[in-house]
Amino acid sequence: MDAMRKQLDVLMGANRNGDVREVNRKYYDRDVCRLYLVGLCPHELFQLTKMDMGPCPKVHSLQLRKEYEESRAKGVDNYEVELENVIDKLIVECDKKIGRALKRLEDDDAKAAIAISVTEVTQNAEVIEMSKLIKEKLKEVDKHDLEGKTDFKIQAMEEVEKLRTERAEKQSALLLEAFNKDRASLPQPMLPPPPLAPMPLPTPDPRTQEMINEKLKKAEDLGEQGMVDEAQKALEEAEALKKLPARQEPAADSSKYTAADVRITDQKLRVCDICGAFLSVYDSDRRLADHFGGKLHLGYMQIREKLTELQ
Repeated sequence: MDAMRKQLDVLMGANRNGDVREVNRKYYDRDVCRLYLVGLCPHELFQLTKMDMGPCPKVHSLQLRKEYEESRAKGVDNYEVELENVIDKLIVECDKKIGRALKRLEDDDAKAAIAISVTEVTQNAEVIEMSKLIKEKLKEVDKHDLEGKTDFKIQAMEEVEKLRTERAEKQSALLLEAFNKDRASLPQPMLPPPPLAPMPLPTPDPRTQEMINEKLKKAEDLGEQGMVDEAQKALEEAEALKKLPARQEPAADSSKYTAADVRITDQKLRVCDICGAFLSVYDSDRRLADHFGGKLHLGYMQIREKLTELQ
């Protein structure tokens, strides 16, 4: 409930029902989120993901952000170092997660996993232009929110989501093209040789052949005496003696691979150097688009871009 209330507060304002007493706050008050004032609160980035931090316990206000920016321009306050420390810690934790995952792979597999830079492969002029448009639209969202123009804000957010979807699909196509080239260079597992054809049954040894002859003679005699069932049984025993199997080595199991072959299949993993997720070179374009449009990837992308901006 708290998370839903927080989202409604961001969308429509805390006094959307007209039952909240306005508090005369200043941007430097302790209950105001300084990270939000600087432009990025991590609590908003990873909602409903495994990195969900829950709703921010402090106040988010665009009006207070505007007041802070005016004061910062005058050299009064600057909270950028505080935000830089927080997001730098998040990036360090993400990089450690990547390192732990790579340690679980063999050396060759770990090198293959970082052979492709997702950041570099998925950036071209079109994607960069889309990212600029998204940032501009997000500024429009804040502007409409500050002015209380809810309808315009919702419309701008819909345009942002559309641009993000188009960018994710474009990045997916670029990465898929790189994966196709990468996949062609992968060594293929060596399949075991096909099982050998069954060896023909060996000629019975003299003793077995003698027993077969006795059974056949017995069956003939019983048949002449009209004892059909007994004669049939003797014939079956003779046939069984003829089919005594020779000792054979068990056939190779075609479903089993060597340790080297299993390691080769691990080399299909490629790590996303933005969020730390592992992708497969055999992933479909839809799967890759879902990754690029996911909250976890978008959140870490915003964090890394903000850190670069602050530095």
